[in-house]
Amino acid sequence: MTQNHPKLPADPYYEGVPGYMTDVYDWAYVNPKRVNQLDHNMVVKVLLFGNDQRLMRAYLNEIEPGMKVWQVAHVYGDLVRKVAQKVGQEGEFHLCDITPAQIEHAQAKLALYPWAKVIRSDAATYQSAQSFDLICSFFLLHEVPDDKKCSIVDHMLSAMPDGGKVLFVDYHRPSLWQPIRWILKWVNAKLEPFAEALWTNEISHYASHADQYHWQKRTIFGGVYQIVTVTRMPQP
Repeated sequence: MTQNHPKLPADPYYEGVPGYMTDVYDWAYVNPKRVNQLDHNMVVKVLLFGNDQRLMRAYLNEIEPGMKVWQVAHVYGDLVRKVAQKVGQEGEFHLCDITPAQIEHAQAKLALYPWAKVIRSDAATYQSAQSFDLICSFFLLHEVPDDKKCSIVDHMLSAMPDGGKVLFVDYHRPSLWQPIRWILKWVNAKLEPFAEALWTNEISHYASHADQYHWQKRTIFGGVYQIVTVTRMPQP
């Protein structure tokens, strides 16, 4: 279900944006002025406690030149540009997002890469005739309600061909000794109401048929972040 922002019903930046986005994340992802202020590498570095390059490498290292890659949402900083460069002109990069401000920024970043395609679409419904070698969710799941987590995870898995891979990079339950745990507790309570579900549930929990896939997880930074790779189980 989608709805326009109640205060700005005629504003094109709010047209067709899901209600949970306008209610919870207007300050971060929907309002174009805020997006302009936040879409910088230094902001990403601060928000990820200096782990930005390490987490991006976990994604970029999965890409080989010539691959076909789908990323299910835009992210701040220069990551999408690096993905397009890594894929190269022999490959293809599809990037979708549901919010107009994010689409604008993604198009500006990828304008020099004709093999990169920016599409306005919900991550849970995007359809492409293209088959992708790698499908990545980079810090999207913690921003959506649980029912949406299920829809996105199932859709990503259904789009993965034999021999393909799905990658999730996101938050995780920090270890008790990790002091960042208590900072994130406060952030989640104030700003990220859907994030703490990833502290109690494995990402596989959101898959309708998790047993049909092989799930490999590693955590970094005292459990604050998780990198989960998913492949299809071999058929008997």
